[in-house]
Order: sequence, then structure tokens, then C-alpha cells
Amino acid sequence: MWQSVGLTLLVIVATLVCALLFMLFGWYVVWQLFLSKFKFLRELVGDAGTPQAETQPSETNVSERTASSVTRNRPRTARQRVASPESTL
Repeated sequence: MWQSVGLTLLVIVATLVCALLFMLFGWYVVWQLFLSKFKFLRELVGDAGTPQAETQPSETNVSERTASSVTRNRPRTARQRVASPESTL
């Protein structure tokens, strides 16, 4: 009788362990292929930064850099010029 109870518990525990390992493996694969690309999810998980994310500039950083370089080289209009405090006195 105790052998059948022990065997039943062993089967249940082994099934749960296999299911947990399968879920962890699936999460790892999905993380590596898809989810690690999102900065928000990396911050939630607490990942300091993956090498691929640090070496490749994101699209927003590139567009910010190009926009700032365009505004630096463009002459300012009268509205954009800021009056110095000495000239207003």
C-alpha cells in the first residue's frame, strides 16, 4: 500500500517538475528571440543590459541625434532668439 502511495507522489512530483522545466525553457527561448528587444521589459526583469542592446543604437537615439544636428546647423529665426538679460534693461 505505501509503495503505491509513494509511486503516485513520485509521478505527480515528476510531472510537475517536467512541466516547470518545459515552461522555463519556453520562456527562455521567447525571451532570447523576442522579448529582450524591449527596453521596458528588460527594466522590469532587472536586466542591466544585453550586449546587443548596448552596441546597437536604437532608432529613437539615431533620430534624436539627427534632429539635434539639424537644429544646430540651421540659423535661428527672430522668435527663436533669446534676448539677453542685459539688453532688456
